[in-house]
Amino acid sequence: MRFSLFVHMERWDEEVSHRQLFENLSELALMAEAGGFSTVWIGEHHAMEYTISPSPMPLLAHLAAKTSTIRLGAGTIIAPFWHPLRVAGECALLDVISNGRMEVGLARGAYQFEFDRLADGLPAADGGKHLRELVPAVRALWQGDYTHDGEIWQFPTSTSVPKPVQQPTPPMWIAARDPASHDFAVAQGCNVMVTPLMKGDEEVIDLKGKFDTAVGNHPEVPRPDLMVLRHTHVHSPDEPDGWRPAAVAINRFYRTFDAWFGNQTTPQNGFLPPSPTSKFESRPDFEPESLHKTAMIGTASEVIERLRAYEELGVDEYSFWIDTSLPHEEKRKSLELFIKEVIPAFQ
Repeated sequence: MRFSLFVHMERWDEEVSHRQLFENLSELALMAEAGGFSTVWIGEHHAMEYTISPSPMPLLAHLAAKTSTIRLGAGTIIAPFWHPLRVAGECALLDVISNGRMEVGLARGAYQFEFDRLADGLPAADGGKHLRELVPAVRALWQGDYTHDGEIWQFPTSTSVPKPVQQPTPPMWIAARDPASHDFAVAQGCNVMVTPLMKGDEEVIDLKGKFDTAVGNHPEVPRPDLMVLRHTHVHSPDEPDGWRPAAVAINRFYRTFDAWFGNQTTPQNGFLPPSPTSKFESRPDFEPESLHKTAMIGTASEVIERLRAYEELGVDEYSFWIDTSLPHEEKRKSLELFIKEVIPAFQ
């Protein structure tokens, strides 16, 4: 099982500048490369200070110039906000810049807040039709001349310029949860990325089952890879309560996600306070004690034990989701411990 880093710039108040956050992200990505991580993933989010990435492309192009081995993942491109020609061309250009290290994840999108601003209020739940039309169109554009006459996009004969270094195409990933999205991804020859969010490892088993069903339904397609993405924090065994600050921070992260996802409050200058703890009094999964068990929080030995189970289950890539609302220094210490004490157990 290989390891990747999923990272954004997180800004929780105006004390830290965007420039400093950029330097912090770069430092973590360079640490990941030096530590043997296979890929660094950066997603797409708009007008939200707590996940800053209006496009992963410039950040990944910067990292392409700073690195030599780590792969560079746009994870994920939000299908309704892009045109197929733009996805194909920008991803191919990143592949050229990085000399064949680009990977792209595609998703339907989740925040209605973003759809209200970038997609004329299209219901976020309807983004799947954009995803299903986008994926084969991008692959065709990478191959050569292609004319598209779809439900959403129509364009005359065109091709991707430049062409990607990786042939026949760079790796494509689909963010999947329900059986239909797993089936679509596998049928298209795409790898699958899943996140159990606040659920326990039983959810990982369930998601793997959906993936296996999709693979079984398409014997004509070579088995794609499966990635599991989880909030991760490693603490020293000398700090028996070291899990608590991470669990409290992840609770804050999810309450903030809830506030943005609910789309009920107008943000102020890109900030939106977390939903109040009182809202989740009947939700034990939000409690720090629960998050200690569900998020990948623990000492190196505890994390290794859980990751062994993932590896035995057939997970191909585990992505260390470092966005936790913790300060940068705490993230760096956690990543250092993961590199020093967890990764060697899988080499």
